[in-house]
Amino acid sequence: MTDIYPAFDVSPVPVPGPDVRAPELFRGIYGMPMFVTVPTTDLAASTDFWVRGLGFFEFYSAPGQVVHLRRWMFQDVLLVPADPAAGAPAPGSGPALSVSFSCVLGQAGEIATACEELVPGCTTGPRTMPWGTVDVDVVTPENVRVTMTAAQPWDPDSAAARNLRDVGIDAPAE
Repeated sequence: MTDIYPAFDVSPVPVPGPDVRAPELFRGIYGMPMFVTVPTTDLAASTDFWVRGLGFFEFYSAPGQVVHLRRWMFQDVLLVPADPAAGAPAPGSGPALSVSFSCVLGQAGEIATACEELVPGCTTGPRTMPWGTVDVDVVTPENVRVTMTAAQPWDPDSAAARNLRDVGIDAPAE
């Protein structure tokens, strides 16, 4: 993997650190390189959860048709009306869709708390992962598993660094 190099200058995600601040919510217009479309039977309730729980804002909406949500640059979600006749997922079937969004370390616990206040029992974590992130899993009212993931500062002597080296990934040269 010799062609990997630091490219934080092209990403809205800040270099990890214990006191790093999250970037501002991004209100600019761009061609979206990636977005998630989430069907919902209740646009208003879903919008409320994504905004107050997960930290998105309503970028645009066409009443009854679509709500475009955003956090940081390139973190876009489109909520669209679901066919109520399709019904809800069967109990215990688990989320039909999983998606991950970056956050910073200071936000992981805040997001878990905010989501738990809205829908008790919808979160798992924060928990430290073997590859050097702190993750919070949230199951939204639409049954989407959203993982909010915060990178920890790189420590070449850490267990996470050893785990990555064990699978052939080493820190890029600075």
